[in-house]
Amino acid sequence: MGDEDNFTKPVALERDRLQVESIHVRVVAGPDQGMSAESTAGTLTIGTARDNDLVLTDRTVSRYHVELSPALDRSIQVHDLGSTNGTACGPVVLEKGQVGPGAELELGRSVVRVEVGRAAAQSVAATQELAGLRGSSPQMRKVMLEISRVAGTNASVLLRGESGTGKERAAAALHELSGRDGPIVIVDCGALSQELVASELFGHERGAFTGAVDRRIGAFERADKGTLFLDEVGELPADLQAKLLGALERRVIRRLGGASDIRVDVRVVSATHRDLRRAVNAGEFRLDLFYRLAVVTLVLPPLRERPEDVELYARLFADDFGSAERFERLLEGGLLERLKAHPWPGNVRELRNVVEATLALGRAPALDEMELETTGNPFAHLRHLPYKRAREELLERFEADYLPHLVERAEGNVSEAARVAGMDRSYLFRLLRKHDLR
Repeated sequence: MGDEDNFTKPVALERDRLQVESIHVRVVAGPDQGMSAESTAGTLTIGTARDNDLVLTDRTVSRYHVELSPALDRSIQVHDLGSTNGTACGPVVLEKGQVGPGAELELGRSVVRVEVGRAAAQSVAATQELAGLRGSSPQMRKVMLEISRVAGTNASVLLRGESGTGKERAAAALHELSGRDGPIVIVDCGALSQELVASELFGHERGAFTGAVDRRIGAFERADKGTLFLDEVGELPADLQAKLLGALERRVIRRLGGASDIRVDVRVVSATHRDLRRAVNAGEFRLDLFYRLAVVTLVLPPLRERPEDVELYARLFADDFGSAERFERLLEGGLLERLKAHPWPGNVRELRNVVEATLALGRAPALDEMELETTGNPFAHLRHLPYKRAREELLERFEADYLPHLVERAEGNVSEAARVAGMDRSYLFRLLRKHDLR
């Protein structure tokens, strides 16, 4: 498992093998002194929950306290997972940062020493395409191999990654390779009201609530013998989390307003751009439901961390639009280098939009700061996109820029930040969670 910012760091790729530096930790003080763990998976997590790599008994340590991953310069990335008592290195409290080998981290009453070990070989897929998923980078080929291994099982899979990294495409690949006879049914948990999500998942009988004029068959029933894909599952309210847990445990659902149980055979794949471990620590997501959903966790890496894939995707998108030859001509003049250097906050979805705009304009649109410098207009590249996509991209970028500065201005006080911004506190909380700022 890993965070959006922390995925397997490649050292070298040799004959479809990925060399990854290991991380070793040892508890040097505290109730669990002497315990140790090592991980060659690209990340190592510490906490009291049973699925951490190092499971501590120290009650001052959070369920999911901290995640460690190797950096390319043999330092260690430290990512606190919203723990109650924080993660400190000496006098410095770390939320995200890097420490050197041999550094000692304080987690509650416990102190752990972290080291970088020897590189270990990991397999990656020998192909650049798997059931609609594509990628030439070792990171994506590792994801494809993991999907091929887990697809044929009944294990629930949690897909994590930033918006636009391809979680829905990965879910479709898992279903296609599963061999299950039923369909894949998609429910966007973040786009529906609480009542509508419950109805969409479980269905309802006529008259179950105001407006229920007909019986509705829910997603669980429609996905029988197939796959149920729960997108943005982290947005489910608490009471629906309990109902979903019951359905997963018993494999039985009941329509809203119904009197009888209905048995279903469904494989559940869920996705979120949030780190649910943080939500578990904050009491916003049930730990037992997290265990049910995250039997296997796969992380879709951000596009900015795998520039090898930019060229591949750009050409594929141009081909999809029926303009491959025209796009090749437009690539002349340094466009490819600019695309590879762009940070892609919207990931693959943003790249597709840029390719579409390039073909529509007959030239490459300016990107971010370059656009302001050359045109003075931050909206120009959105003009050739469908309205809904343009609005979503613009709002996503605005929030990502505005919210961190708002929180910093309010010195981390959400109530003060809401007052300064003139917005509802609960709505601000939702936005902060959406952008992993809380």
